[in-house]
Order: sequence, then structure tokens, then C-alpha cells
Amino acid sequence: MSADKVMGRFDLFWWLKRVAEGVNVFRDDLQSVFERDPAARSKLEVLLCYPGLHAVWGHRISSWFWRRKLKLFGRWLSQITRSITGIEIHPGAKVGPRFFIDHGMGVVIGETAEIGSDVTLYHGVTLGGTSLEKGKRHPTLGDRVVIGAGAKVLGAIEIGDDTRIGANAVVVRSVAPNSVVVGVPGRNISRSKPHLPTDAPDLDHTALPDLIGTSLAALVERVDTLESRIDVRQASGVHHYTPVEGVWPGDDFSI
Repeated sequence: MSADKVMGRFDLFWWLKRVAEGVNVFRDDLQSVFERDPAARSKLEVLLCYPGLHAVWGHRISSWFWRRKLKLFGRWLSQITRSITGIEIHPGAKVGPRFFIDHGMGVVIGETAEIGSDVTLYHGVTLGGTSLEKGKRHPTLGDRVVIGAGAKVLGAIEIGDDTRIGANAVVVRSVAPNSVVVGVPGRNISRSKPHLPTDAPDLDHTALPDLIGTSLAALVERVDTLESRIDVRQASGVHHYTPVEGVWPGDDFSI
């Protein structure tokens, strides 16, 4: 640490600047609730009744102590926040501005998780690790990512900007920006219309394609077409199912 920086910490203006920056971060967190939850009616209601906001603010405080080597105290504060809100965010996790947790009960965010700006999580989401090794083992989320209720994002993977992860998806591989992820394991789908940073938050995490249903419908349609062709041949007395003693029946066999 430079001598100027050390001296700066004894400067009243340096401290006032740090406090102003912290106030701005907390204010942006509060504003993000109104931008992404139509049920929010007043600042007083949000301040008193939104555990997601309490959890984010609690994390910002516990993380401040964690980064300054007061790790036990930071961890203890995070557990106090967890007992109050039902949301567990490890103080070692890095959380960007305007982070919003809607409802939030059951959300778990691991130690090495990294979360970008304007990210939205719904209840039951897990940003979990998959390794016993020290070091990076939790996901990294880009900006404006939305993760639906009950989804699990596991391992040291990266989720690109403007990606929407559907409810109850299980994501174990990195995802490119502007993707939609559904299913177990999560299947990556490119958007037909990209989501831009200037667009409104993409919160419709139930508007997701049904990959299996669409595939089955196409298969059933194909089977119906083939069966109709077989029915025509049966009506004409021509049958092409199995050979008799090595000889296929019919005058003109074709597939």
C-alpha cells in the first residue's frame, strides 16, 4: 500500500468519499427492487418487508469485514443474516451493483461465486461448487443474468451476459452470452431476438421453449406420415413388411 494511500485514510475527505460510494451502492440496490418487482409500493415497505434486499445489504457489510481479514466476524455476520432472511451468501462471494433477490427463501451463493451488474435471482436458486479443491469452484454470472426459481448453477462455469436460466434448470456447463437455458441438464438455446443492455430486465423466466415436447411432436407427425403411406399400400394389396423365405412380396419394392 502506498504512503499516499495510507495517509489518505486519515483524511476526512477520503472517508466521506468512501461513505458516499457505499450509500450510492445501497441506494441502487433499493431502486432495483422497484424496477423489477411490480408488487413494491413504497420505500418503507421495501425497507421493512423485503428479505432479499436485507440479504444483499447484509452481505455487503459482512463482505467488507471479510476482505479486511476479519473473516471470522464477517462469516458470523453472514450467518446472522442467513438466520433472519433464509438466504445464505458467503462473505467471500463477489456481488455487483443492483443485485436483486426476489422472495429469496432458500437461495445459496458459495464463497467463490462472482455476480455481475443487474442480476436477478428467484427463490431456491443455488450457485454451488462441485469440487473439494481450494480456489475457484463456484459460478461466475455476467451482467443482467436472470435465474428462475429452483435453478441450480454448479461449478466454476461462466454464464454470459443477458442470459436467462429457466426455473428448475440444472446448469453444469458454461453458457455463451444472450442464451436461454432449460432442462436437466441445462440445454443452451440461442435467442432469436437478442436481449440488449438497454432493454428492460428479462424477468419472464417461465416463457421457455419445450425442447422435448417439440421434438416428440415432430416425431409423432413423421410417424403419422409413414403410417398413412403404409395404409395406402395395404389397401392396394401390396405389403412391404418382412420377406418370405428371403423374398420381398410385391412387384415394385421401394422405401
